Amino acid sequence: MPRVVHFEIHAGDPDRAVNFYRTLFGWTFQKWEGPMEYWMVITGPDEQPGINGGLLRRQGEIDGQAVIAYVCTVDVADVDASVQTALANGGQVALPKMAIPGVGWLAYCKDTEGNIFGMMQNDPNAQ
Repeated sequence: MPRVVHFEIHAGDPDRAVNFYRTLFGWTFQKWEGPMEYWMVITGPDEQPGINGGLLRRQGEIDGQAVIAYVCTVDVADVDASVQTALANGGQVALPKMAIPGVGWLAYCKDTEGNIFGMMQNDPNAQ
């Protein structure tokens, strides 16, 4: 069965987006030395479940034509604290925290570039 193996964040201001995700999740970024402006996003150690991704300068304006997001959800220890960190760093709430019964707590936010992403706190008792 096909699985997600990479994600990309399209950003109007890559430095601002790097700072946002570095502060929020502790991700690291490595500038690619290839022919285009691109950063590799390292979200954790290889032996831990999850995927790494990339970040690039958005091609076009947010007008329905440019890529603005593919929603990926990030596992967090505390969704409330993570939402507050997102807000304190220029993010916005796109969809408030909600229970996914038997799974956990989910919230959708927008980053500084207008991209929507999810944050999930594992909690089998969520109702």
